[in-house]
Amino acid sequence: MKLKRRLTRKARIEIIPMIDTMFFLLVFFMVATLSMAVQQGLSVNLPHAVTARDEVRQTVTLTLTKEGKLYFNKEPVSSPEEAASRLALWKETVKEVTVIINADRSVEHGSVVALMDAIRRTGVTRMAIAANPNDITETGERR
Repeated sequence: MKLKRRLTRKARIEIIPMIDTMFFLLVFFMVATLSMAVQQGLSVNLPHAVTARDEVRQTVTLTLTKEGKLYFNKEPVSSPEEAASRLALWKETVKEVTVIINADRSVEHGSVVALMDAIRRTGVTRMAIAANPNDITETGERR
């Protein structure tokens, strides 16, 4: 008697369950990594005080281009007086304002001084003039 031989199927790798497993592992490691992030400070319950100040500081950037154009936070203004009036409105909503002046090196010194004077008239005392670090030391040598 002759026995029928069973046909053997070819082995197949099912890819769909493998994709599901890899996606699950990816999500698991993403969530685990986010929960391990180091926080900058410790969580504490702060007391209340009447004289406590909010440390809300805003920075306003005033830019003078070499063409003589003036910008208040990337918005063009016509004069230092207009920039000062916008700054005064800004100062009403924010307690402490810092002004950074970006002036092109070819701008006349008088223009920068006029802008600083207009800023001071608004009551803003925190000002800075932006500059790039120099590669030459005080003795004249290159770093």
